[in-house]
Amino acid sequence: MPGFISRMCFGLIATISVVVIAAQPAQAQSADTSFFVTSKGIGNGGNLGGLAGADNQCQTLAQAAGAGAKTWHAYLSTQAADGQPAINARDRIGKGPWQNSKGVVIAKDVTELHSANNINKATALDEKGDPVNGYGDTPNTHDILTGSQPDGTAFAGTEDRTCKNWTSSTQGAAMLGHSDLNGPASNPTVKSWNAAHTSRGPDGGCSQKDLISTGGAGRLYCFAVN
Repeated sequence: MPGFISRMCFGLIATISVVVIAAQPAQAQSADTSFFVTSKGIGNGGNLGGLAGADNQCQTLAQAAGAGAKTWHAYLSTQAADGQPAINARDRIGKGPWQNSKGVVIAKDVTELHSANNINKATALDEKGDPVNGYGDTPNTHDILTGSQPDGTAFAGTEDRTCKNWTSSTQGAAMLGHSDLNGPASNPTVKSWNAAHTSRGPDGGCSQKDLISTGGAGRLYCFAVN
């Protein structure tokens, strides 16, 4: 009888341990994670709720992955409109260095990020440490919303490149980057991580359907600013 009770207790403890482990949320694979690609978009095309909504998406996903102690901002620019000045993506992401959930440094500072960074399919991981589907994968979701020029600054003029400063899910267009630095050979900017091409589609360019049609999902680059 004592042996039977011991076996029952051992089995119960093992079962409880498995349940506890399974119930724990996915954690970022490095406590020093300071860069990731969102594992999913907000789901409303280019309408992110402005910069605040995009930043909240980064913060929420980072929190779920165990990196919520940092302050996270989305790598997005906005254009001058309604009396408000443009905002450059490069000016709102901190000073660096930044590393992914595996501990791989993708850039040591803002200058390197916009010149010789280490962003590619192997390093542009999501907050869970998973790779992002790229060109040739099904589905391809390598289009990342940026609204930025190659140097990380906002576009001048009135031609929309930010889905109306991230408030439109119908008309407009957003500049997109390729997280895998890959795409059709006919596109001369295919290897740009932040300015590969603009969004387009039958709904006007900024719907979720439009983003999906060119190989996206409304994903964002997220950077820890502290």
